[in-house]
Amino acid sequence: MRPKEVDQETDPNGLDPHAPGAKLDAGKVRPDLILDGFSLALWAVAEVGTYGAKKYTENGWASVDRGEIRYRAAAGRHRLKRARESHDPDTQLLHLAHEAWNVLAELELHLRKESA
Repeated sequence: MRPKEVDQETDPNGLDPHAPGAKLDAGKVRPDLILDGFSLALWAVAEVGTYGAKKYTENGWASVDRGEIRYRAAAGRHRLKRARESHDPDTQLLHLAHEAWNVLAELELHLRKESA
């Protein structure tokens, strides 16, 4: 197995790596665009996750049998319910936030399986 090639890291302003103020982050993934740009949406999804952790167990969702299929189905149920009501009557949280949480759970399980 060959070692992974390291991408050439550069400063977005063209500074030499050893120059004061240099930061070799040009072209790197920007989580701040999601964390800052979607802070309200992520908070709503975090509320759903917190509710679920209290109702069940922290991170127990990752061990649900056939999780990808079941979370896809749950997301679909919340999507359909949004046509009739904005909030889940049990949690008082937005159906849209529940839907997003379930899609993220499905995606996480898919990516874990893919990287295994």
